[in-house]
Amino acid sequence: MKILVIQQKMIGDVLTSTIICEALRKEHPNATIDYLVNSSTKPVIQENPFFDHIIEFKNEYRDSKKEFYSFLKKIRSSKYDLVIDAYGKLESNLISLFSGASEKISMYKWYTQFLYTKTIHRKSEPITNASIAIENRLRLVIPENRIATEIIKPKIFLTQEEKDKASEYLESNGISDKTPLIMISVLGSDMRKTLPFKYMAEVIDKIVAITGANILFNYIPSQEKDARTIYNFTNLKTQRNIHFDVFGRSLRGFIAILSHCDALIGNEGGAVNMAKALNKPTFTIFSPWIIKKDWNMFEDGIDNDSIHLIDVKPELYGNKSPKDMKNQALELYKEFSSDVIIPKLQTYLNNLEINSFQSQKGF
Repeated sequence: MKILVIQQKMIGDVLTSTIICEALRKEHPNATIDYLVNSSTKPVIQENPFFDHIIEFKNEYRDSKKEFYSFLKKIRSSKYDLVIDAYGKLESNLISLFSGASEKISMYKWYTQFLYTKTIHRKSEPITNASIAIENRLRLVIPENRIATEIIKPKIFLTQEEKDKASEYLESNGISDKTPLIMISVLGSDMRKTLPFKYMAEVIDKIVAITGANILFNYIPSQEKDARTIYNFTNLKTQRNIHFDVFGRSLRGFIAILSHCDALIGNEGGAVNMAKALNKPTFTIFSPWIIKKDWNMFEDGIDNDSIHLIDVKPELYGNKSPKDMKNQALELYKEFSSDVIIPKLQTYLNNLEINSFQSQKGF
């Protein structure tokens, strides 16, 4: 049996959808499972044992109809028996259709349902603390009566060599494993998913004041100017703990460094999902327009916790859902000050210091 799983979105979605492959491996242990993802997201799923091959969806397939058609013919020639389309957009609709698979499964949309042999209706409320994002993906593979008892957590797999290189890199930059190390997701994927810089700086000040931790910033080269602005907003005492120039030079490099951190704190996004997949504690600051229950995966209020503006100022939303407020995200962020974030963060850090830092670092 040959199976193709399609997920062409961003890093967090691609990582989360690996649970589809893991569930399929359990259901069909002898099947060949291929995972189709955008080329840029490939590093987050390398070394994963729950699929056999990574099929890259390259940029030229979007830029050239001819190249895309050639790609579709390659998919057709692979003769898949089952296609699970977790993406559900035009590209994956066409890939599913051209695959010729006898069984094609995706999420229900009234205008594409005829392309698939089976469609699954999304649930709007979670039945576990895994989140809607996890549960709805599992519904593509297993029946509803097994969802609650067969939850799967996304996982990232690193080689020992990658971990050792990251450890050596941290040590070469004067970062000792005897001091807590916290990764800060200082910037979101765009400004509508990024806590205002001054508020983030005040959050970082509080983290250092409570934990005395060494701090790393998660940013990519194109975000260096904004990350530096946040650094400059922190106080001088905090800056002595921030290792601004210590960061992963590649996505795999970042993941390997993150594997040595004690926690990740900051804006919701792919980095939070990667930290959870490495079993690292997280405190997530949700954008005011993101629906929290969709992505607050495996929150227990201890190792993984979060805060959303609607938690502390529900009156700003009235009868509207956070997603309805997407166009007002920047205005809503003005209300999401460090003053409303820090009380919950302080409780989280105090518990984390007792349960994690002391036991791991011996203080």
